[in-house]
Amino acid sequence: MGSAADDNGQGVEFPLVDGRRSSTAVGREACAAAADAVSESDAETIRATDDWRSGYLTPFRRLTELAANSPEAALALSSAGLEYLRATMQFDRDGDPVAVADLEMPDQPALQLHRVRGSATPVTQLVVPFEGRRLAGDDLRRQLDTWVSDGIVEPGFRDAIGGVIDNPDWLDTSDTSVVVLGAGAEMGPLRSLLRWGGRVVGVDLRRPELWRRLLATARDGAGTLEVPVPEVAPTSLDDDQVAAQAGADLIAQTPDVARLVAGIEGPLVLGNYAYADGADHVRVSMAADALAVELADRADVMLAYLATPTDAFAVPWRDVEISQGRWDHRRTRLVQPPLHLLGTFKRNYSDTITTSDGTRLGIADCLVPQQGPNYALAKRLQRWRAVVARNAGTRVSLNVAPATRTRSVVKNRLLAAAYAGAHRFGIRVFDPGTANTLMAAMLVHDLRNPDAAANPAVALSNPMDLFSRAANHGGLWTTGYEPRSVLGVAALLGMFESRA
Repeated sequence: MGSAADDNGQGVEFPLVDGRRSSTAVGREACAAAADAVSESDAETIRATDDWRSGYLTPFRRLTELAANSPEAALALSSAGLEYLRATMQFDRDGDPVAVADLEMPDQPALQLHRVRGSATPVTQLVVPFEGRRLAGDDLRRQLDTWVSDGIVEPGFRDAIGGVIDNPDWLDTSDTSVVVLGAGAEMGPLRSLLRWGGRVVGVDLRRPELWRRLLATARDGAGTLEVPVPEVAPTSLDDDQVAAQAGADLIAQTPDVARLVAGIEGPLVLGNYAYADGADHVRVSMAADALAVELADRADVMLAYLATPTDAFAVPWRDVEISQGRWDHRRTRLVQPPLHLLGTFKRNYSDTITTSDGTRLGIADCLVPQQGPNYALAKRLQRWRAVVARNAGTRVSLNVAPATRTRSVVKNRLLAAAYAGAHRFGIRVFDPGTANTLMAAMLVHDLRNPDAAANPAVALSNPMDLFSRAANHGGLWTTGYEPRSVLGVAALLGMFESRA
């Protein structure tokens, strides 16, 4: 879900300073403001980073290290980063910009929901497509065990999916409105939830071809899809008429979408799966965050996100030990030392940290420079919101999803090639159908299981355990090599394999 808003300052925008809008200045200062809450020296170092486009990797890793030191640091850092962004980013509809923090809902609605019902029988057990098979029950459990043994997923991921297998009634979310921002996203849960009989509110841009596909999916499914249409639209419309009018631009219509979502009664999940290229990703993430803030006082709301695997994470020592074992037993260790000078084949977890309570952790630095600082900021602000909201008592689902061959990745030639060669380094890249179903199952687990880390009543050693406890990182956390140091090699191998 991108934006139809043009680049003239409409909707959620970066501030206009000296005649220009700089995502670089905002991104750098957001990181500095976050760091400043716990370390003035680190904040000064971040502010001194000149070439942010290439220099952002170290600050984002450092923010992870600082947050991992203590629960208090994680909360202070996250709060400060969000406060800066909400005070700095603006919303402008009529030439009178206001800070996102001061955004108000309109008095009159501009949107209403149109409902489409499916005709199929709900799928009542978790079935995951995988390599031409459909895994369920014991077959799925065995595959989960294999992934744990291979270091592809955390044990908590296996246990969570196992909980869904044991409790198939969790799949039916018809008692809860699941708002999917970015309804057409390949990694979003819309299709799975409709297949399981759920109630979904889909929000995406006004693109008739997209809505025709989604409406057809809803008709073929077993649940209910509600889509935004103009308030003045007639109530009796066929699907072609709905597709022609459906949609809302979250960036340009943030207050209208906020009013629409706030008016949904009963238990609600606000899921942010929206993606956009470049600086627009920060804009749409800030718009979604404004909705999360608007719903903050409701006790019946859960926030939901998917964390990108290409970020920096504080990870359990178990993963560090697996990685070290793989490094020690690598086959090509005799020819790699000269290549270290070129920045390739570096050892993973060359540095580890010990937290304030004596816990040893690794910092999995999986940031990918090809995705850029705007992507990193858009995803990091979601993590900050997860930490702050959960501390305030809101249920939050934020799960690390594996590297997946989605359209947005495959269109980047280097990443597509790297994904094709990733298996050479013990990293599994998932097909969209497999990853999508698994992550939708994680969503319903977090919604239903009282023992899930999503539940704010469950004690965590650090708020960032929410990200690591049940991660599906695809082996990025357990590979013997620093992921960034083998990206180019993986891409080269992938290019050869794809042409073989």
